[in-house]
Amino acid sequence: MGRRLAPLVLIWFATALPSAFAQPQLPSSEASRPNSIFSAPEIDAGFRELYELRFAEARERFAAWQALHPDEPLGEVSTAAGYLFEEFYRQGVLSSEFFLNDKRLLGGIEGTPDEDRANAFLGANHRARELALQRLKLDAHDPGALYALTLAAGMEGNYLSILRKRNLESLRWIKQADRYAKELLMVQPDAQDAWLALGAADYIIGSLPAHKRFFLMLDGIHGDRKTGLEELRRTAEKGHYLRPYAKMLLGLAALRERQEQAAREQFTTLAMEFPGNPIFTRELARLNHEPHAVLNVP
Repeated sequence: MGRRLAPLVLIWFATALPSAFAQPQLPSSEASRPNSIFSAPEIDAGFRELYELRFAEARERFAAWQALHPDEPLGEVSTAAGYLFEEFYRQGVLSSEFFLNDKRLLGGIEGTPDEDRANAFLGANHRARELALQRLKLDAHDPGALYALTLAAGMEGNYLSILRKRNLESLRWIKQADRYAKELLMVQPDAQDAWLALGAADYIIGSLPAHKRFFLMLDGIHGDRKTGLEELRRTAEKGHYLRPYAKMLLGLAALRERQEQAAREQFTTLAMEFPGNPIFTRELARLNHEPHAVLNVP
């Protein structure tokens, strides 16, 4: 299958989830867990910087939070997400040019990623996993640890497939992410960020020709475009850190479906929320057939 597995991991710092759409039932003993994953203003501010493409500022926010919470993995996994997001931006992955081009979508980037950013991503991702695993030794149901492990494994799959084009190796991380994601939803079903990964994978796999989906089915991997869009909407409506990314994927999916008005609505909302991000204004300009709609990536 090789390069044909790239659609599995066209997901920014998220993971594949169980194929059943219904959320796992939450044990009554876990029902009162606080929503600590999403109660970090500095991390919120860092992700906003990230969506505005202010990468250095985002890393400063994440590092400041991590310094105050050295035993928690959220700062490190956010830092890793920042490096991966920046490389995706530099390589043009987060654009309709990439998403609507089947050759690029299925085969990954042309060339190789920036080695300094790649090493920084791998280092932060490794540190996040180590911190999360240590926390799981104290509490096997720690939602913060499960969230970090879910993101870290999913991002590793993204990195290997899209940037390194090592698609078979990326499957190991996708399967690992699937396991952590199921555990996360068991203890914290309101972690709606997790559904972005399932939606992206379901949609893209469901868009493949039947003979290619057959080979994926041999590995127990299924996809459905309609279900994928429904799952993406869950994160776009109720997600936290990944909500804007889910909206972006919905906009790109709408372009593939030739639903220009739906795409225009998503990118209009994003451009208003993040006026400093030229990706969103560029996509709007393209939809409105305006001249000079090409994004110059530094």
